[in-house]
Amino acid sequence: MKKIKSLIVGSGVIGSYLSRLLLKKGHKVVVTSRFSKKTHNNYKILKISKKVNFKKLNVLSKLEIKKVINDIKPNNIFYLAGQSSIPKSFNLPKETKDSNFTGAKNFLEIIEKEKINLNFFKGNSGYIFKPNNGVVNLKCSLIKPNNPYVKAQQSAYKLIKKYRLRNLNCYSLIFMQIESPLRDKNFFIKKVCLHAKKRKKVVVGNIYTLRDYSWIEDIVKGVYYATFIKPCDIILSSGKKLSGRDILKYAYSLNKLNFKNFYSVNKTFIRKRENKIVIGSNSLTIDKFKKFKWKPKIFKEKLIKKIYNSI
Repeated sequence: MKKIKSLIVGSGVIGSYLSRLLLKKGHKVVVTSRFSKKTHNNYKILKISKKVNFKKLNVLSKLEIKKVINDIKPNNIFYLAGQSSIPKSFNLPKETKDSNFTGAKNFLEIIEKEKINLNFFKGNSGYIFKPNNGVVNLKCSLIKPNNPYVKAQQSAYKLIKKYRLRNLNCYSLIFMQIESPLRDKNFFIKKVCLHAKKRKKVVVGNIYTLRDYSWIEDIVKGVYYATFIKPCDIILSSGKKLSGRDILKYAYSLNKLNFKNFYSVNKTFIRKRENKIVIGSNSLTIDKFKKFKWKPKIFKEKLIKKIYNSI
């Protein structure tokens, strides 16, 4: 029996955890990056760097894309590349568009032109939608883009729908906030846990917004199960709401501290016109994955404890 071949475009956190899972499932995994001498630290930390084949790829070059696909002959392509920082997107509008939209478009054009039979999965953000009473689902309309990142991801979301109608097996994987020990220390949960562990005071913004934080291993299991269902758009999230206040409370309690004595608010960190609640609805996803018994298991206190203990 031939090994299933999976090509992961982008060597970030989601790609590294997905690589580890696919390797466990017996897949041959190839990961592409635009850097030829990148250290791939995430893969080293997860102890899989010697099991993955890394290739340099410029997603703006159709010739390079065609060669990689012809050489590897993948069954699945997971497009997880892209400049994902909203603040950086203002300074890097072209890079943001190229990495999140143009690269994916180049892949799809080649797959269609060459009549290649494979599954194409594009990672996207739940924040491209306008929440309905705080909840993001597939019936929600798209928000009016106010930054290059959201604009690029909305274009990619529409692109996937367009090519699906043209009978390509393509999916939009819609993520909310995904947490893992590999997250940068400046992300809110890890930042709070670091300060709590060191018994230090942390500076925060609005602690009363409610967001959907999910655990990386729950999410990549969902990505894997998506390879067994028909092409569609699918929300992969915890479906649970968690406030900044609760994050502070849970994290500092792990060091037997009262969080009220260990934080201060900097008003410049508070975003104007920010939605108070943004939660991803995963009920349809749970239904689609019923035979796999997929359901997020790590959220709220368990998630905070995972991050805290990983530091």
